[in-house]
Amino acid sequence: MKIHTIFAALNAAIRAAAQHISGRHFSRKSPLTAEAVIRFFISAEGGCLAKILHTAGLDVTASALSQRRAQIPSDVFRAVFDRFNSACVDDGLFRDYRLLAVDGTAVNLPRNPAAPSFVQNDGIPKGVNQLHVTPLYDILNRTFSDVIIQPEPKKDEIGALVEMLERNTFPQKTLIIADRGFESYNLIAHCLEKQNVDFLIRIKQSKSAMREVAKLPMMEFDCKISFTITTTQTNEDKKNGYIHLQVPKKSKAGSKTRRGRWDFPSPYPMRFRICRFLLDNGEFETVATSLPPSFTLADIRELYHLRWGLETAFRDLKYTLGLVNLHGRSDAFAEQELYADLTAFNFASRVCREVVVRQPSDGIYAYKVNFKMAVMLCKEFLRTPNADSEKLLEEIARHTVPIRPNRQDERNLKVKGFAGFVYRVAA
Repeated sequence: MKIHTIFAALNAAIRAAAQHISGRHFSRKSPLTAEAVIRFFISAEGGCLAKILHTAGLDVTASALSQRRAQIPSDVFRAVFDRFNSACVDDGLFRDYRLLAVDGTAVNLPRNPAAPSFVQNDGIPKGVNQLHVTPLYDILNRTFSDVIIQPEPKKDEIGALVEMLERNTFPQKTLIIADRGFESYNLIAHCLEKQNVDFLIRIKQSKSAMREVAKLPMMEFDCKISFTITTTQTNEDKKNGYIHLQVPKKSKAGSKTRRGRWDFPSPYPMRFRICRFLLDNGEFETVATSLPPSFTLADIRELYHLRWGLETAFRDLKYTLGLVNLHGRSDAFAEQELYADLTAFNFASRVCREVVVRQPSDGIYAYKVNFKMAVMLCKEFLRTPNADSEKLLEEIARHTVPIRPNRQDERNLKVKGFAGFVYRVAA
């Protein structure tokens, strides 16, 4: 897609979503129209609101902006995200498959014990506010295609993926790649039943693994397993060796029974591949997949390795797009900025695909676009009336970083809190 088409698609999505807002709040003239507020947050940075308003050329106070955004439902920002994705073509494929990775991440909010996002337990006695974000991420096109946002106390990653599978159609063959937290008979059945969808899910390989997997030797292999799930415990079920799944008696599964959900008839036969391969550190990894035999064990290993692109996308979403520096206290305001940042991320990624990066003739490394600078330049482009799109591509092409494959650094995991509003960098 040409940059003119990408920019036009974003503008059309913003206008269409803004037109659906009605009521007396938007009946009088104001510089803070619904379209202006949406565009403001898509192009906003992580500093204080007063500074961002000044940069955007909006002569209004931060208080006025907060009052105005409270009149816009977060669903409007969601509509912009969906419309922009629908209008754009992401055609990067792996052997005719679209690769979608799924995982969850927490977004910190200002402390507010009255909000649904407030979570408190023995590990965090004072409590914190968090939203849990579970997106579908297109690995090869580097865009977010769908997302579910839940309050942290009610997070349900498996349920979120099932919901995204049910509400989406997949005209192109699609591979869902998930980490170990998505191991679920019910989820696997949903993937098997969904047209044009295959799955590749990392699963447990210890004594707590699936019964048929726990029997397999600890060595590299690629085999098919078959078994039958049942929700009853009749003598016939036991005689046939069916796997009994304890379905919760409640109509809606609770936090401790989510893995026991079952949405299909009983008994239900299942058949898929189990692949176990050796990692460079000498440990084994085991995955379940419905991919055909034409995908070898080496292919399966490469595909699962590609899932790491989602983790780097989370880092960019939080620290490059500025999601760690939200500009509101409520859960609704946080959802607005989440959708706005996801839209900005997709806009920057699609623009970056149009950039031609000149490679050195005698260099050691190949080079790629510096995504941090690209995001900054794209947001500046969105804030500037009548900006030159060709100049934007030239500016992005000037900022590159070397590609260093197979680099491995130990993950330094630390608990990070919300950056307070009075501790934002102003210059």
